[in-house]
Amino acid sequence: MTEDTTLSAAVQGDSQAFSELYERYVGRIFNYIYYRTGSAVDAEDLTARVFYRAMGHIQRFKDMGVPFSAWLYRIAHNLVANWHRDNSRRREMPLEEHTQLPVRGEHPEQRLVRTQEVEGLLRVLRKLSPERQQLIILKFVEHLPNAEIAVIMGRSEGAIKSLYHRTLLSLREELEKREE
Repeated sequence: MTEDTTLSAAVQGDSQAFSELYERYVGRIFNYIYYRTGSAVDAEDLTARVFYRAMGHIQRFKDMGVPFSAWLYRIAHNLVANWHRDNSRRREMPLEEHTQLPVRGEHPEQRLVRTQEVEGLLRVLRKLSPERQQLIILKFVEHLPNAEIAVIMGRSEGAIKSLYHRTLLSLREELEKREE
């Protein structure tokens, strides 16, 4: 079944069709939320809420040239924004999120350097505004085109290109400061 056919069936109330859409998008939505929250537990919870909300409102989805995925990302964006607003600055970090299995054959010093580089990059990314974090996730993690990112973020494609350029410059400056 094509995505359009599956989506039409889901809008008509076909639970099997919605299940197919869920399977198609659950990983992408989870990844997006995980990168925005930094917590696998919260990402699982929020991902479930995205699809619960989508299932409850799918009859209202109107295909006006906007991809179904953009609609899901918009729901996810709103839930993540609420999550950030509702949570205090102090976050609990489960121990299992910091436990890394070594890469086979990797020397402990190499693993330490790699871990420090990743943690440094994540610290720099977390300093970005939520809007810029969202852009980086959609562009580099989800590999979405600018046109779809524009729909998800509610901006023009030109505004996305400009924001992308400014974000990369800002990241470069921050990373250069860290190297000094």
